[in-house]
Amino acid sequence: MSKIDEVRSAMVKAMKAGDKETKETLSMLLAALKNKAIDKRSDLSEEEETQVIMKEIKQTKETLELTPPERTDIIEECQNRLAVLEQYAPKMMDAGEIRAVIDATLSELGIDAPTPKDKGRIMKVLMPKVKGKADGKLVNEILTSVMQ
Repeated sequence: MSKIDEVRSAMVKAMKAGDKETKETLSMLLAALKNKAIDKRSDLSEEEETQVIMKEIKQTKETLELTPPERTDIIEECQNRLAVLEQYAPKMMDAGEIRAVIDATLSELGIDAPTPKDKGRIMKVLMPKVKGKADGKLVNEILTSVMQ
């Protein structure tokens, strides 16, 4: 079952249950998935579906960060939207798992004490290994902490 079918059936359930916020979020996600499929002119692969979902999550988080604290309505809406979207996202790696991948990459490259000059070379090998499984910002922070 593709994500489009999965999201569509969940949206129908939300409509029947009268859950307006969930329905709106799923409708937005379904539209994003369909638009990507239309742009591609074929069905999406699982990785492409995940990319669309992660993009929606990232945009919602950015909206949440930029929202003034007194706008509790927008903050609440974003938090509800994130809760729904994260049900369809793959499980993300935690800091310990990312650290293990970084250590493996360093040994693979033969780097004992990484310096800031090595960062580009390390990231080039590291990012394809964690793409779609870990937040790039978190990977960068952990790698930076390893270098010091």
